[in-house]
Amino acid sequence: MINWRIIAKILGSLLFIEALLMLICLGVALYFNESDVFAFLLSIVIIFFFGFVLKFMGRNADNTLSRKEAYLVVTLSWIIFSLFGTLPFMISGYITSFTDAFFETMSGFSTTGASIIDDVERLTHGLLFWRSFTQWIGGLGIVFFTIALLPSMVGGSTKVFAAEATGPIRTKLHPRLSMSAKWIWMVYLLLTLSCMGCFMVFGMDWWESINYGMTSTATGGFAINNSSIATFQSPALEYVCTFFCFLSGINFTLLYFSVAKLKVKDLLRNAEFKFYIAVIVGSTLFIMWQLMLHNGYDVEHAFRSAIFQTVAFLTTTGLFSDDAALWPHATWVVLAGCMFMGACSGSTSGAFKCIRGVMVLKVIRNELQQILHPNAVLPLKLNGLNVPMQKRVTLLAFLASYLGMLVIVAFAMMACGIDHTNAITISLSCIGNVGPSLGLEIGPTMSWSMLPGVAKWLCSFMMLVGRLEIFTVLVILTPAFWKKN
Repeated sequence: MINWRIIAKILGSLLFIEALLMLICLGVALYFNESDVFAFLLSIVIIFFFGFVLKFMGRNADNTLSRKEAYLVVTLSWIIFSLFGTLPFMISGYITSFTDAFFETMSGFSTTGASIIDDVERLTHGLLFWRSFTQWIGGLGIVFFTIALLPSMVGGSTKVFAAEATGPIRTKLHPRLSMSAKWIWMVYLLLTLSCMGCFMVFGMDWWESINYGMTSTATGGFAINNSSIATFQSPALEYVCTFFCFLSGINFTLLYFSVAKLKVKDLLRNAEFKFYIAVIVGSTLFIMWQLMLHNGYDVEHAFRSAIFQTVAFLTTTGLFSDDAALWPHATWVVLAGCMFMGACSGSTSGAFKCIRGVMVLKVIRNELQQILHPNAVLPLKLNGLNVPMQKRVTLLAFLASYLGMLVIVAFAMMACGIDHTNAITISLSCIGNVGPSLGLEIGPTMSWSMLPGVAKWLCSFMMLVGRLEIFTVLVILTPAFWKKN
């Protein structure tokens, strides 16, 4: 049976962490002395109260988790963080609907970046910071953040990490998971600070650079301006944003080994990284050609817009420097492909992941060779290492589940009265944690406020499923999960 005491104990500790994180937002609200001070203060009190209740329920619990409990605690952590994350929006009155507040918060923590707020510039500084901060915390994972901060708090942390980490193949930095988590968070923090610094150098003020720095390196996409990066009309800022989104789309462990350990050749030889570069180059050149041919862009403008949107969609960031809804429809197909593929495993991006794309191509190649040579034994190797048969089966199961959920949710969106283009790209955007949609009713520069309530809840569920890579959530919904043995 499920050990609810240990789950309550961990969730209580996580709520304490959320309250402490919200204290930073309270500090921002006090600094600007706006109307959201009371909302953050009351939110912190409520979260601390429920944290104490859960800790009390989990008293005397041991500190070990079974595999079942690890999957359950990760899923519940994301749901509860999002539930309590709605409080500042609701109490301040800036978002009156709980459905909308939950959608916004889940979009933040899952780094999706889709928003139901039509005018973000009317929000207070504290609420804008909370939106950006949720994305930065969710970038590498809520529980992963906790393992780095308080490794002794989460028993069975390896099982928990397996339930939350992205990608089919994981590389350790250090024999102890907590040390690996600390080093990866150091890379993440260094990237964020570097991004903030570069934004300030090229024209942003300190407030803008902090918020855009967090959402760029988290590949989240929430902006503090209605026009996102396009607000600044600065080519230099667009190139800087593109560069840091690109870096954040690389596997952080690989990034650490190649840069900190001065093994850049390992990065250039990595199959997933080469595939990532190939997708960016191919997509950018095609979109650039289309913009010059049909929209009359000059070479530099076409290149800048093409590479910005390609990287933004591929890394599932969702920031925009141009309105892709006005581009030729052929570019929509390419951008939708980027939404589906995503960047590298072990990064802050979502979607299918480049490493799975490489594996699928190798499986197809092997199958074609097997037809010609039926008795041949064909290994599937990635970076010189053989991929076991179990991981190949898991890959195909993941692909089938991913496509199956896309079809079902797109059909449900159409049943809610959404046009077919938006229905498909909204489904892609949610399960891939991308953010923008492609279409005329809900375009890449628009909010999702016009969606019906049912569609918003469905989108929130898809964001969670996509961020936890499908099986972590779906396994909980199976009858076998709840059986005694």
